[in-house]
Amino acid sequence: MFGNILDNKDSKDIKTSKENQDFINQISTMNLTDMRIYVNNKMLNIESNEGGIVEVMKRLTSKNDTTLKRYVEVDDMDVKIKKAFDLVLVISQHKKITMPVVELMQKFLELYTDIILKYDTDNKEIYASKLKTALLQAISNVNKTSELQRKMKILGE
Repeated sequence: MFGNILDNKDSKDIKTSKENQDFINQISTMNLTDMRIYVNNKMLNIESNEGGIVEVMKRLTSKNDTTLKRYVEVDDMDVKIKKAFDLVLVISQHKKITMPVVELMQKFLELYTDIILKYDTDNKEIYASKLKTALLQAISNVNKTSELQRKMKILGE
């Protein structure tokens, strides 16, 4: 019942490992602008899905294996930092958001707290509150979706 929300897939929905790896590799080569285009469904050859959004959030929250740096660092240009924050805001409003995405958004907020606060004070922005509000809205959307799916299942029986 909650498989779609919790990102559990039926065996017919799971891509083969080669297709899945190609998809992950494609996302791993995207920059912030490409990731935003992907999330907004404006790419010609790919439609965004739950797995892709999870991969985008994983990319934002994981550290580089060789340099041990985050995707966005304090010394990065303000434009890159702003694009990363805006990407998370766009993802929070996506209609295919799932619980793993919400958990990664929470991890993003924890991981980038220092950068968020520094960016807000330097640029007189309010991304700290925007991101927290977006996280709460994403949780609410997941809850609404799961409730709707529960009702649909009851009606279907």
